[in-house]
Amino acid sequence: MTVQASLDEVLQARFAPAVLEVVNESAMHNVPPGSESHFKVTLVSDQFSGMRKVARHQAVYGAVSELMAQGIHALALHTYTPDEWRERGAAPDSPNCLGGSKAR
Repeated sequence: MTVQASLDEVLQARFAPAVLEVVNESAMHNVPPGSESHFKVTLVSDQFSGMRKVARHQAVYGAVSELMAQGIHALALHTYTPDEWRERGAAPDSPNCLGGSKAR
């Protein structure tokens, strides 16, 4: 199973999301082709009601801690309640990576 599929499976099971999108953004970074190290996660769940952003992120990191230990370098987390999602409608675009050997 790919890291992306594992992330999806764990987050589905833990948060019963209304919306879940896991995007492998590794190709946007200075990593070997085919890497699974950088992900953007958009997660909409009733479980986030009454939680601040930091607590939401802590809950997600707690759920995926074993996967993080296996080589995930970065998670861009976008966590919303269903009401917030209805107002927003989309997660922000990820910025271009300027790290590693890429030009600044």
